[in-house]
Amino acid sequence: MFISFEGVDGSGKTTQARLLAERLRAEGREVVETREPGGTRLGEQVRALLLDGGDVAPWAEAALFAAARAQLVAEVVRPALERGADVVCDRYLDSSLAYQGLARGLSLQAVLDLNLACVGGLLPDRTVLLLLAPEDASARRGGDPDRIEREGGDFAARVDRGYRELARRFPERLVAVNAAGEPDAIAERIRAELRDLS
Repeated sequence: MFISFEGVDGSGKTTQARLLAERLRAEGREVVETREPGGTRLGEQVRALLLDGGDVAPWAEAALFAAARAQLVAEVVRPALERGADVVCDRYLDSSLAYQGLARGLSLQAVLDLNLACVGGLLPDRTVLLLLAPEDASARRGGDPDRIEREGGDFAARVDRGYRELARRFPERLVAVNAAGEPDAIAERIRAELRDLS
């Protein structure tokens, strides 16, 4: 199965992706963990451009994310799925829909079309959307903020609204989970939501 994790920065995606991967491995499954942008040599270079660089025009940003995603799917995700492994991805194309399509106003449909073309139509079996108020997510984050995190509370609120809109539009694939509380309790909520896939 292919599971992606989404949510505003600081919502706990990385922690929950790791906990799910550990749980699946404990069940004897082969699991490939990856992240976006990143997961490949090209993807990590694009990550540095996008998160550590200077100003990036909205469509350039969307195109760079899509390019890194195309490489990840070709090099990591499809080969893993084809050999029967599970893939757990920290972000996938719903990030672009929320951040560039909705929060930056580029058009959800245009960004979706671009990304579906880049990944050959590959969508996760389920996308776990971790819902946490942007101000609470911001309080959880540590370290130096990246270029997108530095955009502040108004942008984070638009991203949060974007994700909630995606959950309304794609309820068959996106599973919204309350991300408040202890990581282990959240992980149990997620496992309950994914039980029908295992």
